[in-house]
Amino acid sequence: MTALLERIARTASRRWRRSLVVAAVLVAGLGALAGTLGGQFTDEFAVPGTESQQALELLSDRFPAAANEGATVVFHATDGSVRDGEHRRAIAEAIGAIDARDEVTSISDPLARGSGQVSEDGSVAFATVQYDRPGFEVERDDAEELVATAEEASGAGLEVALRGPVVNTAEQQLAPVGELIGVALAVILLTLVFGSIAAMLLTLISALIALAGGMMLLTIGAGITAIPEVTPTLAVMLGLGAGIDYALLIVGRYREHLAAGEDVPTAAAAANRTAGTSVLAAAAIVTVAISGLLVAGIPFVGRMGVASAVVVAVVAIGAVTLLPTLMGAFARRLRPRAGAPLGSSALLRRWDEGVTRRPWLAMIAGVAALLVLAAPFTDLRLGQPDDGNAARETQMRVAYDTLAEGFGPGFNGTLVLAASLPAGDPPPALDRLGEAVASTAGVVAVSEPALSPGGDAATIGVTPATAPQDDRTADLVGTLRDEVIPAATEGSGVEVFVGGNTAIQLDMADKIADRLPLFIGGIVILSILFLMAVFRSLWVPLVSAAFNLLSIAAAYGVVVAVFQWGWGSSLLGIDGALPIVSFIPLLMFAILFGLSMDYNVFLQSRIREEYLKGASARESVILGLSRVSRIILAAGAIMTAVFLGFVTDPDVVVKVFGLGLGVAIMIDVLIVRMVVAPAVMTLLGDRAWSLPPWLDRVLPHLELEGDRAAEPGGEPADAGERERRRAPRPAPQPAAAEGEG
Repeated sequence: MTALLERIARTASRRWRRSLVVAAVLVAGLGALAGTLGGQFTDEFAVPGTESQQALELLSDRFPAAANEGATVVFHATDGSVRDGEHRRAIAEAIGAIDARDEVTSISDPLARGSGQVSEDGSVAFATVQYDRPGFEVERDDAEELVATAEEASGAGLEVALRGPVVNTAEQQLAPVGELIGVALAVILLTLVFGSIAAMLLTLISALIALAGGMMLLTIGAGITAIPEVTPTLAVMLGLGAGIDYALLIVGRYREHLAAGEDVPTAAAAANRTAGTSVLAAAAIVTVAISGLLVAGIPFVGRMGVASAVVVAVVAIGAVTLLPTLMGAFARRLRPRAGAPLGSSALLRRWDEGVTRRPWLAMIAGVAALLVLAAPFTDLRLGQPDDGNAARETQMRVAYDTLAEGFGPGFNGTLVLAASLPAGDPPPALDRLGEAVASTAGVVAVSEPALSPGGDAATIGVTPATAPQDDRTADLVGTLRDEVIPAATEGSGVEVFVGGNTAIQLDMADKIADRLPLFIGGIVILSILFLMAVFRSLWVPLVSAAFNLLSIAAAYGVVVAVFQWGWGSSLLGIDGALPIVSFIPLLMFAILFGLSMDYNVFLQSRIREEYLKGASARESVILGLSRVSRIILAAGAIMTAVFLGFVTDPDVVVKVFGLGLGVAIMIDVLIVRMVVAPAVMTLLGDRAWSLPPWLDRVLPHLELEGDRAAEPGGEPADAGERERRRAPRPAPQPAAAEGEG
């Protein structure tokens, strides 16, 4: 692999015009395929093997007319009743205008006798809009026209608001604000790190081109299989951050070799052989970790992970192929000038020496800080944020609050009982079921059974007394499933499933909890084995995994404090505390464990390189950290900026991801990589790079080429020579030109 990377870099940098043509053809080809074979991303998801999924499938099969609900239009009379003459006329006109739209198949009339769609005090009414396609497939223009048509009824004491998947489409951001913020901050930080506009452009352009290629592959994949709608945002978040980090590492090493007087092809080959190999190793861990989400057994979560892993893999490949091409194209402008910021600063040098001089103190302080940040994690509560957590001025939030005011807090989380009926007339068990559910504590309303067109199924709506996020609603679901329904339907041949969004989220949380130990254990074990094969060490992979887990727990703690406890959540456009979506900890673990290993590989590979050159254990930590600390700090700052830019997204799930990942990277870089890791490596001493002989024989050899120290004749130094080089010597001096520092 290292020889291949060296040949690619040497050839691409020498024949950069031809390489640029090849890259342009590949990107154009992917664009053409994405335009012809690409599909739309979907917000459909399934949780196989759960009761709520069985309810959903039964409803889809036997109630096709209700399959494409797109929006709920909510009318609120502030000065009387919605049945008053002027309000009635305005509502009737709005319903008629909406019903006349081509893509609308039907809209209910809330003022019809017996509709059940008017509150007891007559102040609130709602109409359900059905579309000729799933709500997430409705075009943005159609969604905006629906909102505009409904709002025409507003005025003279009548307020109108809407909610539902179509309204969500209408309120999505048009401009990619998060991406633009991330890119802008990356431009500033890269310029400060390199002190060169050309080096900044080289890094940024290569990352953006590779990211574009990865996103085109996702679009093609969406035409083949269902990919969740949130995936592109997550993929851009990861691909942009990782792509810039990988390019930053390689360009830093490349400029180090240029400063040493090497020509462009030689410097590019050396950078690809060393830093490029580290990039591929780090990306492999990220890809495996995120792809491991398939173990969750939830298709949409697994697809989200695999799709994001594809983008990370593409940006890593782009870093080792496209970057050398651009190095040739930018050759005249990339050679560092005298005084360019290549080496470690005096401040960072003093920091590194201080940490290794008192390693026990540094380790204890770092671990204590991580434990304090992780403390709120013990109060983690999984659930499903709803429209009640949206900003107060949004259509979704106004409609949510109005429905809760008119029909009670549980109306926004109505449970659906889906019943499969035996052939013949509706069985008496349906009536018994309705009566039993109505008399259950925590239920405020039960609808009459609605039969399917074929008479072989029925649905019953159940309105809880509590809001969807309330723990008592979850208890009610358990009571209905375990006690009420079995007792009411025993021996009747009626099979009943509890469904609805609240039930789906509860089932998903349970399934994730069941699979989480297997998922975490598999990812940790695979990464440890991989690092053992790469570093030929037993202790480095073990302590790396341990501190990665601790830093992830600290990130979870911050997420719980901000979103669940509400500490500063209003600054992010979130009103009140909210539970953490059940799949977020799963996704965050996969992503953060992989990204933490990125920085771990960058740091440990440089420390090991110095160790193999003959430095003592402590010297290798100081030298390695001094050469890479600036690059790790810069990469972490860029990744953090990219992630935090996404807290501007209106989607609550994206906000949680953005803040959680951004804070996690900050914690990992500032505490784990700059404090805990060097302290632990110093304490381990020579043991850090030892591996039991039997394990050395079993594991494949995947050492990074940059780790090997060559003799003048070209052969790596053997163990005996390394020992001779470790004789007492003066304290190490700062390197003259450190590209990664």
